[in-house]
Amino acid sequence: MSRTGYTLPVFAVASAKAALLHLQEKLELPCEVALDLLGDTAYISIQQVARLDDTSALAITKSAPGDNLDLTRNTPIWAWVKLTARQSQALILEAGEGLGKTATQEPAIYSYARRLFDANLLPLIPPDKTVTVSIILPEGRELAQRTSNEAFGILEGLALLGTSGISQPLSAADHLEEFQQILQAKVKNCPNLVFCIGSNGMQVAQKLGIKEEAIAPTGNWIGALLVEAGLRGAESVLLLGYQGKLIKLAGGIFNTSSHLADAKLEIISAAVVRICGNIEAAQAVLNAKTADAAYKTLVELGLAESAFKALATTISEKAQAYVQKYANVALQVGTVLCDRKGNIIVRDAIADEIL
Repeated sequence: MSRTGYTLPVFAVASAKAALLHLQEKLELPCEVALDLLGDTAYISIQQVARLDDTSALAITKSAPGDNLDLTRNTPIWAWVKLTARQSQALILEAGEGLGKTATQEPAIYSYARRLFDANLLPLIPPDKTVTVSIILPEGRELAQRTSNEAFGILEGLALLGTSGISQPLSAADHLEEFQQILQAKVKNCPNLVFCIGSNGMQVAQKLGIKEEAIAPTGNWIGALLVEAGLRGAESVLLLGYQGKLIKLAGGIFNTSSHLADAKLEIISAAVVRICGNIEAAQAVLNAKTADAAYKTLVELGLAESAFKALATTISEKAQAYVQKYANVALQVGTVLCDRKGNIIVRDAIADEIL
């Protein structure tokens, strides 16, 4: 069985909590700190903890994401914590070396991570004190070069982001078996399934009034689960989600993990050439840093609607052919593409029919 782990914000908060506790009552190593994950409890091992002076301490953990293909595995996460007289805020979060910053120089610490810090540190802060936490990722700047962070405005390091503290090993083979079992149960009562790709897929499904019992999880295993749907007697599947993931299907890539294949910009540029033969526009797409940036470029050129309509149609056609090839059955597939914010970009004719 694959092992779950924890996301990067969990280890950052664990380091900060250990340093703060060490200032209040000396911790003896080896030790663990208990964290409230806003519903669950985690026990995180502390690698090192030291008092620097009477008002500051440093603690270190190491990232353990479970059986995920995660480039942060075993990376050290330091938290430097300092107590001062109460200021306007009880808790101040700062970006140390290796933790990214936004374009406005704010620490790249997002909503879930901030809520974790609040839940675990605020109860420990005396009424007359302010705690300043600086998160340091010694390997963060180097690791960030292997991500698309900079394209999304995260500079100089990694970000503390995510919507959960649990790191699910969606890339592990035995997780596919779990998804297959869920699909088998759902298709018995709902022959018209919806595959929501990414968190924004769920957002769009809710906007469209799609019932939860129709939604089957896929992770990156879209091809295998399309075949499973066909073999189990599904009548249709609606593919709904972030265009940067689903566009891979238009190029015949049916496992959407970026660790396996990534040709988003090439696929979009090929669509541009196919619909209008505009080589300059195709080159502009190839020069974009992300699929979202490519879409915005095509919006400015007046080509987005036609290009992405063609892509959505191609995705559905390729998906239907994939199921026919590997399951030898006909399955109706429609596609809805949306941006990172959950705004619908386009939906093809089959999606309209299914909806």
